[in-house]
Amino acid sequence: MLLYPKYYYKNVQSIDLEELYKAKIKGIILDVDNTLIDYKRIMPEEIKEWVKEAKNKSFKVCILSNSNKKDKIEKVASDLELKYIMSAKKPFRVGYIKVLRLLNLEPEECVAVGDQVFTDVIGANRMNINSVYVEPINKKEYWYTKWKRPIEEWILNKYKAKKESEVK
Repeated sequence: MLLYPKYYYKNVQSIDLEELYKAKIKGIILDVDNTLIDYKRIMPEEIKEWVKEAKNKSFKVCILSNSNKKDKIEKVASDLELKYIMSAKKPFRVGYIKVLRLLNLEPEECVAVGDQVFTDVIGANRMNINSVYVEPINKKEYWYTKWKRPIEEWILNKYKAKKESEVK
């Protein structure tokens, strides 16, 4: 289903790189706002370590953000030593097409990680990229995201119930 992620993790640093490797994933596409940094632009140290480990394991890692705040995206990209694409217009295809070209990978060889169903999950799923939903770093967020959260919560609760019923 277009609204459901392929993978669900508590946060970026809990994403199992070994699981991705076994699934033949070669590229990791990361969202920024509330995925890598919080509202105050603070990045947990564990994320830096996780990205470093991913690169050491030969994953190609890149940032894809809807933000048009160049100073913010450049700072995150610089801190993590990653290439980036901003103003991505997720869930539309244009940003994903650019990032796939940048990584020189096919959609099925990548995961796209983000904290929003309506941009990150739907956008990745539309492109046949494996979607990874992570819970937002912080409850404080921009007004244009906040109003969607109750709907996303409802969708994610249905997703979790479906996953639980599949296990039984």
